[in-house]
Amino acid sequence: MTRNKLSGIMVERKPKEREWKMVATRKLNRRAFLRGLGGVSLALPVLEAMGDEVSNQIPRRFCAVYTANGMALPRPENGIPEWSWFPSNSKDGQFEFGKSTEPLSPFKDRLSFLGGLYHPSGPKADPHVCSDMWLTGAPLHNPKPGTYNSVSLDQVIARHTRQFCRQPSLVLSIDAGTGFLSRTGTISYSLEGRPIPAENNPRRVFNRLFRGDKASLQDERERLRRQIRLVDAVSASAKSFNSQLGSSDRERMEQYLTSLGEVESRLIASEKWIDIPLKKQDYKHLNLDATNEGDPAEYYRNMFDLIALAFDADITRSVVFMLNREDGMGISDTFPLKLGLSATHHNLSHAGDKAGQLNFAKYDQFLSRQLAHFFNQLQAGKDRQGSLLDNSIVLFGSGASTTHNPTNLPTLVAGGAAMGLRHGTYWRQGETRMSNLHLSILRAIGVEQDLFADSTGTLPAAVFRKS
Repeated sequence: MTRNKLSGIMVERKPKEREWKMVATRKLNRRAFLRGLGGVSLALPVLEAMGDEVSNQIPRRFCAVYTANGMALPRPENGIPEWSWFPSNSKDGQFEFGKSTEPLSPFKDRLSFLGGLYHPSGPKADPHVCSDMWLTGAPLHNPKPGTYNSVSLDQVIARHTRQFCRQPSLVLSIDAGTGFLSRTGTISYSLEGRPIPAENNPRRVFNRLFRGDKASLQDERERLRRQIRLVDAVSASAKSFNSQLGSSDRERMEQYLTSLGEVESRLIASEKWIDIPLKKQDYKHLNLDATNEGDPAEYYRNMFDLIALAFDADITRSVVFMLNREDGMGISDTFPLKLGLSATHHNLSHAGDKAGQLNFAKYDQFLSRQLAHFFNQLQAGKDRQGSLLDNSIVLFGSGASTTHNPTNLPTLVAGGAAMGLRHGTYWRQGETRMSNLHLSILRAIGVEQDLFADSTGTLPAAVFRKS
């Protein structure tokens, strides 16, 4: 057993030859293979294993929401400082929302802005991979041989909370899958640093979360078996699996194997909960036919509603949602045009003139309205003690401040009052590592580890009183 230097998690390291043999021949037991892919060892549901003392504990949840291309921080010469994403300080020491975040003002006492955050590896890496390191802090400019990334914050939390809920984590994105290297479509990474495929279809997300009956599980498992047989056939026909595939093909195959592992881990977890009834909920407000090709607000709100329902039913306690992809990739780049703004999201992020920067800020305002809707849903949901928002930490931000600038990362933290967070603050103390915020979140949720990625400590008590 060794400690993963980036995540702080104790893991069993296997010889590289054994790892490659596992991928190449796939003759290992499927569950052993699953552990090799994701470092996962599934636990029994807490309701079966731990008794009332543990099962009656109030859930602690985490949701990370990411937007690409930075936020609007208009140039002083354009004369629109009120449209800056970061708030201003008023005379009494309290911050004032700018116009782009004004929709969040009803939640002022439940959220905080954090300034000056950065990843030390950010300026050294390709600026388009800032979303990849947002939750990992990994040195993507100089990865270790055979790796690219490291474990993301949501997956560390999922390892801690998986025994309490039906599904370890929920990975969502505007575009399904993983994308491709340096232009990924997911912000979630396994313990091995492999991208975890995201889901983007509301109906599929709903069926996965709320249609976990034995028949649907059996259908999904049969589809998984067919996929596994296909991979087995490919592997069996290639005696020198790695030597016969180019690097891009090996990357695609590894992503495919990872996706199979993620599906199987979810099915195994769901089967253990199959006879435990779900909480009764009202789904009438959902539009499961909403798509990312339709109205942007309707799509985002339905996805946020699904997250809130999943938290309310305690189906999962770890969620990520990638709203946009970097460098103009994916369908959401056109959302500003659908809203009547002047250009695509990526092009607006590069604007230097007053009109362009104002349009970029107005898109930030649109995203703030969607986030306010999400907060409303969490505030309306009730736990045994407090609201869903009180018992959830929501992290919202971007991997750049303005386009390709990996410093002063726009960051907002909301909720978590029951976990010791106090809000109504615009906090900044010089330059602070983003991984220190990650470690503070882990401590608040109850994950006791000494470090995360390149962290040097936790944030001061201005926001996280118990870190």
